[in-house]
Formats: sequence, C-alpha cells, structure tokens
Amino acid sequence: MSAFAIPTDEQRALRETAMAFLAGHANARSGRDGDAALWQTMAELGWPAVLVPEEFGGLGLGVAEAVVLLEEMGRSLTRSPFFSTVALAQPLLLHAATEEACQRWLPGLAEGSATATVIAADGLAPAFRPDELAIRACRRGDRWELQGCAEQVLDGDGADMAFVVAELEDGACGLFHVPADTPGLQRSALESWDSTRPQGRWVFDGVQLPLEARIDRPAGFVAGVAHALQLAALMLAAEQVGGAARCLELTVAYTGERRQFGRAISGFQAVKHRCAQMMVKLETARSALQGALATLELDEQAVASEIAVARVLATEAYRFCAAEAIQLHGGVGFTWEYDPQLHFKRAQWASHWFGDADAWRDAVADCVLGRVTERHQ
Repeated sequence: MSAFAIPTDEQRALRETAMAFLAGHANARSGRDGDAALWQTMAELGWPAVLVPEEFGGLGLGVAEAVVLLEEMGRSLTRSPFFSTVALAQPLLLHAATEEACQRWLPGLAEGSATATVIAADGLAPAFRPDELAIRACRRGDRWELQGCAEQVLDGDGADMAFVVAELEDGACGLFHVPADTPGLQRSALESWDSTRPQGRWVFDGVQLPLEARIDRPAGFVAGVAHALQLAALMLAAEQVGGAARCLELTVAYTGERRQFGRAISGFQAVKHRCAQMMVKLETARSALQGALATLELDEQAVASEIAVARVLATEAYRFCAAEAIQLHGGVGFTWEYDPQLHFKRAQWASHWFGDADAWRDAVADCVLGRVTERHQ
C-alpha cells in the first residue's frame, strides 16, 4: 500500500463547507423539480470547476478536492449531475480529447452552465476494451454516422451533451461530442431502483454528425480513455466511502436510542461487535482511498493497482455497512422514512458500475503479476 495522503487545511475547510451545505439541501426523497436549482448553487460555489485547469476556466485544484466533495455527496445521497459531469466527462476530455475540444467544452462544464455524460462500453468496465463499445461510427462523406444503443446512461435523461467513445470501421475507436438535441437521437428516461441515480437510454439510429464532432486526441487515445475511467472509478469509491460512513453514523445513533429490556441496544455486546465490523470495513476502505490518491503522481501501473484496491474495498464496505444498517435498525430499516434502504439501493448500484468487485480483483492481479495487455499500451 502506498503512503497515506494527508488532507490539507484547504481540503478540510472544503469538507466542512460541503457537509454543512449538503445537510441542508438533501434531495434524495424529493421530486426532481429542485435539482436544477441545487446544481446551480453548486456551480456558484465553484464545485464543478475543481478538476478543470485554470487555462480551461477551472480552479485547477485536483482529484483530491473532487474526492472530498464526492465523499460528502455520498454521505448525503445527493442527486445531481456532478458525478457524470465532473467525474466522468471532465477527465475524459482532459486525458483523451484535443486541446481545441478542451478549450471549447471545459469552460462551460466548469462553470456549471452545461452538464455532460459519457457513453463508452456498457457498464464502463475497469479494463477499457475498444471491442466492447456500445456505439459504432462510420464515415459517410463529410459526415459521421453513429449507430447503436447505450443502456443505463448516467444522467442520460437530462445531460446537455454526451461524449461518446465509439468503435470505428477500421477497429480503432474515436471520441465524439453529441448534443442531446441532435436530430435522430432518441433519448428516454429509465425507471431505476435507485431514485438518486437518474439514468437514460440513448438510441443512435443513423445519427449524423459533422466531421468536427470527432474530438479524440491523435496519440495515446486508448490509454487516455482508460486512465480517465480509472479516475472516475476512484471518485466513485470516494462516494461509496461517504455512504458507508453515513450508514455507520445512522446505526450508532439509532442503536443508542432504541431500547430493549430497559436499556439501549447499543450496550449489547452483539450490537457493539457488528458496529465495530462496520468501522473496520469503513476505515480500511478510507485508507485505501487515501493511498490511491497518494499514488496519482506515480507511474501508470502503480496508479491502476491502487485504484483497483480502493474500488474493491469501498464496494465491500458500502454494501456491508448498508446491509448492517438495515439489520440493526430492525423493521424500520426497510421503510421509506429511514435512510438505510436508500443507501442499500445506491450501494447495490455502485457495486456493479465500472465492473463488480471480482472484475477489479482481476485488475489488481493484472498489475501485481505484470499482465499488462495491449489495450493499455
């Protein structure tokens, strides 16, 4: 495990600000009418700009600051386009798109005046495979034609645009900018088990795009996409850690109030042991997350290994803590009035996004055993 990344004073202040703000703007139980206003307030706070370099209109901070924000959003079950725009679209542009494309699209994403999502392989698996892409692109004279169907596009029902990684006729792949109002594009909202994760279905039935819609960087494109998705997975792990922390907080508070046989159930040895197990899972995942952050300036293989470890431990911690929270809340843990059932749903969703824990264990084995494949060259 790498060295632990110690939070700076600025990051601690950002966490305190985010915690206080999100606690007063919880929207997991409300309708989506107020989501746009919440996003606008986040933009006024400068949150969408943390990852974007100053030359592209951002604050030029970094992944560590985005991780702080996503931990708190995971804690509060925030529903917003922050993850799709900041954790998915922005890294993809920075690591895989041309500088011209970054100049054109990143300022709007940084100021929050536009939102975006990413369409690549179904499920966005840990090992990016160009041959598993959902969309195909063919050159038709002075136009590009896109075909295919993308299921479960995160924030796909409301994003202003998508950055689509599509397979080309020669077997290579390219990156395309697709506005949500492109003629011929069929976009529909999906009903999902987790109401805090809006998703959409995008159908490309001969969608026509101008030649300039292709924006991939000429050199190192596949490696850039792979690295961008790894960073997104790291930021998802941060959100999972925040959710697991909240599950533990809720459980400790509830068991301290609930009484049986004339005493709080938090005094029972069996309950103490289960809360301790939650704490161990949470702190192990949090340490792995900070360890991964500390390796971001190292070589690619070290970064990939640490992110894979963080992803596995965060997934296991969130699922375990959410399930234990429901059990230790008793019958009310399943009810709408209590948060454990909401965390359980998000934990289940997150455990499969970007690949499940077994897929990430395979990624760790690839790094440890030196099984570097051609797709990362």
